Amino acid sequence: MNNRILLVEDDQSFGAVLKDYLTINNFEVTLATDGEQGLKEFTENEFDICIFDVMMPKKDGFSLAEDVKRIDKNTPIIFLTARNMREDILKGYQLGADDYITKPFDTELLLYKIKAILQRSSVSEDEEQEQFKISNIFFDSMLRQLRVGDNEYKLSPKENELLKLLCLHRNDFMPRDLALRKIWKKENYFTARSMDVYIAKLRKLLKDDPGLEIINVHGEGFRLLVKN
Repeated sequence: MNNRILLVEDDQSFGAVLKDYLTINNFEVTLATDGEQGLKEFTENEFDICIFDVMMPKKDGFSLAEDVKRIDKNTPIIFLTARNMREDILKGYQLGADDYITKPFDTELLLYKIKAILQRSSVSEDEEQEQFKISNIFFDSMLRQLRVGDNEYKLSPKENELLKLLCLHRNDFMPRDLALRKIWKKENYFTARSMDVYIAKLRKLLKDDPGLEIINVHGEGFRLLVKN
């Protein structure tokens, strides 16, 4: 079954275009045009993720998010809004948003973020996996050992954790902030630069396998692309 999205957006033209784009990308989308209609849809149906505008008639997106979280605290929410003031962004995250995206935005990046959020629950279930056979590599994260063809490498702790995250997300978007929180425990300029160094090291280790590539995604994260 396709994942179900509740999209609440009072700009009907924009909402219809975004609904069509998400539908083309294999999501089942319900579009509501105000907060009260959005809450009614949420209470009467089941959704895998919600996307809310903030400035809406009858019930704004922040109030709608509060109601949704009272009903089901585990439902992921993305705010997609023109409100870009720091206090608005902070409030969105304080209400439990998984992401806060300001308009105008890159639709492809939104798609990656939706998929990443939906995958987190399945990834968390798989985090106990320690061994990975992908393309021509064998990776044992318990032993911190990587074999690429006939070459074997002992990974540093951060190389090991980063490669494990990439393997768990293989062929999908791995957000930078997820890796920084899980491995470096903080997000700032210096930890982000440090992660870039480790990504470069992993690329060098994997370069002898033409079936694998670590690619950047709009500066927001990475994909371990499996080509065969």
